[in-house]
Amino acid sequence: MVSLITRRLALAAAAGALAAPHIAAAQGRYKSEYKLSVVGNRPIPLSEGAFRWAELVTERSGGRINVKVYPGSQLVGGDQTRELVAMRQGVVDFAVFSTINISPQIREMNLFSLPFLLRDSRGFDAIVKGPIGAELFRTLESRDVQPVAWGENGFREISNSKRAIRTPDDLRGMKIRFAAGAIFSEIFSGLGANPVQMSFADLQPALSTGAVDGQENPVNLFLAFRMDTLAQKHLSIWNYVADAGIFLLTKQAYNSFSPQDRDLVRACAEEAAQAQIIGSRKGLDPNGDRSSIDEMQRRGVTVTVLSDAEKQAFARATKPVYDKWTQTVGADLVRRAEAAINAARA
Repeated sequence: MVSLITRRLALAAAAGALAAPHIAAAQGRYKSEYKLSVVGNRPIPLSEGAFRWAELVTERSGGRINVKVYPGSQLVGGDQTRELVAMRQGVVDFAVFSTINISPQIREMNLFSLPFLLRDSRGFDAIVKGPIGAELFRTLESRDVQPVAWGENGFREISNSKRAIRTPDDLRGMKIRFAAGAIFSEIFSGLGANPVQMSFADLQPALSTGAVDGQENPVNLFLAFRMDTLAQKHLSIWNYVADAGIFLLTKQAYNSFSPQDRDLVRACAEEAAQAQIIGSRKGLDPNGDRSSIDEMQRRGVTVTVLSDAEKQAFARATKPVYDKWTQTVGADLVRRAEAAINAARA
């Protein structure tokens, strides 16, 4: 009888261990809260994607993985260029950020900032959905972080308080804010403008006071933060660079999760990223859904949609910057990117 009872207790203990692996993990290795950093706040797609990812992970894990969003890059004092460093230091566990903000630390990410390389969503998709996107993720993995999904904040367009921008000469003498990266300073200097680097937190007051004349950001952000009320009455759609988004977490956090929870985190990121991409592209098709364009015009913004020929004039003017930064990004990587983009547009 004692032997039978002992056997039953052993079987029950084994069954309990198999039935609740996540509970044991949560009690042992998991944190009570995982901090997710993102620049900006709702309702821009980049931030929406971050909040959605956190909500999905927390809900679908039953609270085992409790992710809290800290918007406005508040964990790094508003300086979005420090998020990658903060992740490696353990200050940030999860993040959704733009490739622009990590390109100063990871030179290959400047691929998305080569002027007029991608041109449209077909070019963007050819990169992130193909071998080059996978290669860039492997580069990130070598920096102690685990990327899990590509997102998108949209192509960066240019607005200003002075005049419509249709030719390179229209930019001459304008003070244009850029977020980060020497390549942007060189692009705007090459176009005759006066580039000014500042964080997003400082941008709105700078526009209000006239400290800068214009800025470059995706249309969804322009609308969400009512830049039309900050003297930005002219916006040109020129698609000069793409703002790619990346969903990632620290290797330490990722490796602490069970295999099932790693799959859950990745699946939630992919779902949130897809919604983010849809949001970033909404209403920007001059020949289809143009609701975002119409909304800007309703607010009194003059919207100038550049033709391919007009974009080529800017591409020629910035060709020296493109050629110089091709060497920084990696000539072979750029060559393969150009081939993938051309094939997608054929």
